Amino acid sequence: MGIVTFLGRRAGGRKAGFTDWVCYAYLTVAFLTIALPVIWLVLSSFKPESELTQYPPTILPNAPILLEIEGQPRPLPAYTVEGREGVFGLRAQVGRIAVLIDPDPPHEQVRVEATAITRLSEPHLETSNYTEPLTARLSAFDFPRFLYNSAFVTIIATILSVVMNSMAGYALSRYKFRSRMGFLLLVVAALMIPQTVILVPLFLVVNSVGLYDSLWGAILPVAATPVGIFLMRQYMLTLPEDLFEAARIDGGSEWQLFWRIAVPLSMPAIAVLAILSVIWRWNDFLWPLIVLQRSENYTLQLGLNAFQGEFEVQWHYLLAMAVLSLLPVTLIFAFLQKSITGGIATTGMK
Repeated sequence: MGIVTFLGRRAGGRKAGFTDWVCYAYLTVAFLTIALPVIWLVLSSFKPESELTQYPPTILPNAPILLEIEGQPRPLPAYTVEGREGVFGLRAQVGRIAVLIDPDPPHEQVRVEATAITRLSEPHLETSNYTEPLTARLSAFDFPRFLYNSAFVTIIATILSVVMNSMAGYALSRYKFRSRMGFLLLVVAALMIPQTVILVPLFLVVNSVGLYDSLWGAILPVAATPVGIFLMRQYMLTLPEDLFEAARIDGGSEWQLFWRIAVPLSMPAIAVLAILSVIWRWNDFLWPLIVLQRSENYTLQLGLNAFQGEFEVQWHYLLAMAVLSLLPVTLIFAFLQKSITGGIATTGMK
C-alpha cells in the first residue's frame, strides 16, 4: 500500500500535471537503469552454461530440447530447418554449414546453411548452478570458506570502525585543544585522497608488521576511516553540552560520559556508520586482492575470480555466486534504509 500511495502522489491538485509526468518519466528511467542489470543477473544465474553463450541471447532461463537418436553416443540438441518438416538433431556446425541428423530411418544427414536452422528450447531453471558450488569443491573455489572469511572481515571491521570512529568523533567534537582544527583538516583532506594513492605505503606497513596474507591485514588498515570520523564528529556536535557538564559535576568520568551519554544519543549516526561499513567491507575487492595471497584466506569477492581461468570462464557458477553475494547487503539496505536516510539527514543539524 505504501508503494501505491507513493506512486499516486501529485505535485498539486487531483490531476497529474506536467511536473508529475516529468517525475514519473525520470523515476521510470532511473528504475529501469538500476533494475534491469540486476534482473538480467538473477535470470542468467539460472541458465545452463550453453544457454549463456547462445546467440541471439535470451532473457528467460531456457534449456535446449535434446533428441535421443539411435547410433549417437549422446543426445543431440533439437533444431528445425527452414523448408523441411520435422525435428532434426544438430551433430556439428562448421563455419556457416550445419550438419543435422534426421531421427527417422535411415538417419539421413542434412547439410544446410546455419542461418536456416532454429533451435528448440523449453523453460528450465538450472538450480545446479547454486547447489554444486555450495556442496562440492569446484577447482579452487570453496564457497563456504570464502563466505566465512567475508563475514569475519565484515563483522570485525564494522565493530572496530564503530568504536574507533565514534571515539575519534567524540574527541574532535567535545574536547577543545590547540590542534583540534588541524586534526579536522587532516581528516577532511584524507577524504579527497583516492585509495589507490596510499596502497603502496599501506602495503609496506602491513607487510612490516607481519599481517600480510592474514585476515587481520584486511581488517585493521580500514578500521578507522575519514568518512566515519567526520560523520560521527558532525553528529556529536549536535549533542547539548549541558548534559556533559552536568555529568562532570556529578563526578562522571570521561569514559562514562562517552559510553552513557554520547553513544546512546548518537545511535542514529552509529547505525548509519555500521551499515555503510558492512556494505564497504563486504564489497571490498582491491585491498583484499593486494594483501591476501593464499586461497584459503580469500574473501567472497576474491573467490569469485576462481571461476575465471586462463582459457575458460565458468559463467554459470560465477553469476549464481554473484547473486548470493548480493543478498546480505541487499537485505541489510532494504530493512535499514530508514536508519541510513534518517541518520544522514540529522547529521550536522542543531
